[in-house]
Amino acid sequence: MNMDFNFLMNDVVRIAREEIAQAGYTELHSPEEVDEAFAKKGTTLVMINSVCGCAGGIARPAAAHAIHYDKRPDQLVTVFAGQDKEATAKARSYFTGYPPSSPSFALLKDGKLCTMVERHEIEGHEPMSVVQKLQNAFDKYCDEL
Repeated sequence: MNMDFNFLMNDVVRIAREEIAQAGYTELHSPEEVDEAFAKKGTTLVMINSVCGCAGGIARPAAAHAIHYDKRPDQLVTVFAGQDKEATAKARSYFTGYPPSSPSFALLKDGKLCTMVERHEIEGHEPMSVVQKLQNAFDKYCDEL
């Protein structure tokens, strides 16, 4: 039974990774990749991915839809909580003042945190309300396309 569970979890993780990659987000697997991505000039949207239901039913769909907008981040990246642990810890080290939360979103400008959309703002909400929160942040911090 344990082998079946591990197989199932690997499939869930694979699907979660594929969904966010197909939406245009680049996966960051190491602390070095996080530092490199966050050092780039401009705006960066980070999705902290996870296997929970609110990630699959709300956060990943919101991540995919929010970027179809007049203003959007220059760079889209993701780390996977519970999977790429070192990369996730490194990303979270940039999110000062916020407790670890997954799924969640962080918007950075020139490597500095502008705002977060935390799990409590995702779980139990409709995907479109999360899209609106993200697009409000894009309006405030991102340039026109």
